[in-house]
Amino acid sequence: MINKSLIIIPTFNERDNIDAIIEAVFNINDEFHILIVDDNSPDGTADIVRGLQNRHSGKLHLQSRKGKLGLGTAYIYGFKWALEKDYDFIFEMDADFSHDPNDLSELLDACVTDKADLAIGSRYSSGVNVVNWPMSRVLLSYCASKYVRFITGIPIHDTTAGFKCYKRSVLESIDFEKIRFTGYAFQIEMKFRAWKKGFNLTEVPVIFTDRKLGQSKMSNGIIREAIFGVILLKITSLFRK
Repeated sequence: MINKSLIIIPTFNERDNIDAIIEAVFNINDEFHILIVDDNSPDGTADIVRGLQNRHSGKLHLQSRKGKLGLGTAYIYGFKWALEKDYDFIFEMDADFSHDPNDLSELLDACVTDKADLAIGSRYSSGVNVVNWPMSRVLLSYCASKYVRFITGIPIHDTTAGFKCYKRSVLESIDFEKIRFTGYAFQIEMKFRAWKKGFNLTEVPVIFTDRKLGQSKMSNGIIREAIFGVILLKITSLFRK
């Protein structure tokens, strides 16, 4: 029996990267399926995806939303779609090649062979594996992950990572209506909720490379959400059974 695997890629103004990332994923494993969740990109990202769908019939899917609604809501939209379509393994991945498509197979193997419930592409489980970031951003990301680990107790080095593979059972167990955050803190909250439910989280070392094309979506508001959101997550978890 072939395990059905779906890579969810949220997009907003990724016309410079979208064609290449789609082809790179299919070149790694032609059994992978891709779902692009596009937030009405004014640069025509969705039109490029539509143009590729005939070439990858039945494997390349597009869901277009009406506006820029946030990374977390895009992934939740994709999770619900994936569960409805009976996918066994569901990935999160960026469109800009900061996540190397060659690492997808290792994340999948961690879930299939090593019995992880959630495999995390980790920048910090074996040192600091980040390329082309200024030192200030490396320090911010690294310290943020350590801060989250300290506050929550979650046994993960890269708590803010956004390159992941879920078994469907993890996503089935999470009430998406109760997810509080839509930005940077969304990645933290999903790991935290999976861990609190007793699922096995595993880190797979990867090298993160900053985007070469397009513009970063990072902002000060996203960082603030993560800093204060972690404290809120910890406090609310103390009052849950």
